[in-house]
Amino acid sequence: MKITVIGAGLAGCEAAWQAARQGASVDLYEMRPRKSGPAHATGLLAELVCSNSLRGAALENAVGLLKEELARLDSIIIASARECAVPAGGALAVDRNRFSALVEARIEAEPRISLHREEVTEIPLDHPAIVACGPLPPTALLERIDELTGKRGFLHYYDAASPIVSADSVDESKTYRKSRYEKGNGDDYVNVPLDREQYAQLLHDLRTLPRHEAKSFEDERFFEGCLPIEEMADRGDDVLRFGPMKPVGLRDPRTGMTPYAVVQLRKENVQGTAYNIVGFQTRLTWPSQREAFGRLPGLEQAEWLRFGVMHRNAFLDAPRLLDASLRLRGTQALHFAGQITGAEGYVEAAACGAMAGIHAARATLGLAPVDVPRETALGAVVAHLQNVSSPDFQPANVTWAFFPPIDPPVRDRALRKRRMAERALAELDAFARTVQPEAAGAGTRAG
Repeated sequence: MKITVIGAGLAGCEAAWQAARQGASVDLYEMRPRKSGPAHATGLLAELVCSNSLRGAALENAVGLLKEELARLDSIIIASARECAVPAGGALAVDRNRFSALVEARIEAEPRISLHREEVTEIPLDHPAIVACGPLPPTALLERIDELTGKRGFLHYYDAASPIVSADSVDESKTYRKSRYEKGNGDDYVNVPLDREQYAQLLHDLRTLPRHEAKSFEDERFFEGCLPIEEMADRGDDVLRFGPMKPVGLRDPRTGMTPYAVVQLRKENVQGTAYNIVGFQTRLTWPSQREAFGRLPGLEQAEWLRFGVMHRNAFLDAPRLLDASLRLRGTQALHFAGQITGAEGYVEAAACGAMAGIHAARATLGLAPVDVPRETALGAVVAHLQNVSSPDFQPANVTWAFFPPIDPPVRDRALRKRRMAERALAELDAFARTVQPEAAGAGTRAG
């Protein structure tokens, strides 16, 4: 019996890969390029829509620990990302096209995975299936999910993507290269310094220039971890200076002074021919973006390769609909994975895919079910999705808040995180030995 995986984004590709690692056969369905979603730009698998960054790489960051846990499960997403990395200080950022192409090549080369380029409108209930359609499912699939959840499970919020600028159009005489606190190569970012007056002008533009407004029937609900930059500007004069534009650790080497605020540009590809404006996800109209961002020092003659876009994301009320294996309650073998579950972020989406793939494969193969260790970052992702104590479930990135406390308690924050990471990896290694039998793993490696 084959497992059906609907959607070949980060979660779907990881789910199919992990199921194949278990020894199961998979039918992986992707509607692109025959039909494209509103946020996609290519027909490649595992397309990175909003940003090319998978965020922090250090184990002291919960998402960095999550990446390492996935790597130890032979994650196709993490292995491919590390091979396609571009300089990004303490973060893992990738060349988008190289990354997606590499994931696609590995999926196509895996004999246990059959890739089908067609849209799925019906969700099978007579055999194991994983819905990994992402947060913007096509209407027919959305309606089917709505039926299966009793028309009580879908919530939504608004997500947005940052603009991308051509590197050779940036006047670097007005900028300087530096990573925060000299992390990475020390010069991974192009920094646009702003004085108080320039910062005030940007705030004025963000607050007054026209925006793409929501439709009359749409309720605007933003994810707090990925707010449009103009929404942050609306919340107070210093929100941006203490958020994506904080100058801490970015002293200008030309003057020896710390700017009032800093706009950072991060490489979008290995060649460094394009930059992503870090943290500038936006719903400003395109002419507004050209006007506001064109006033930034060094970007006066910028060639915009992509303006920021805004779109509505749907997600399930996971704590009340999904169990700890990400299976839809009331069904035998229908799992959900990725951002549609309310797990926010690229790495979290892949983590959901990994867990759903493992659970579905073990059920298909008649293997004993397994529990993801609560002490791991994977377990923290599950804990968020099972948080029934919150009546207003919202998407969230993995955080230390969902890890069990260390016993005995450790007061020093850095030491506590290090101990939690060490504990998590020990538990993960034991889990990996259980779910990666040698026979199933043979010939199915991301490398």
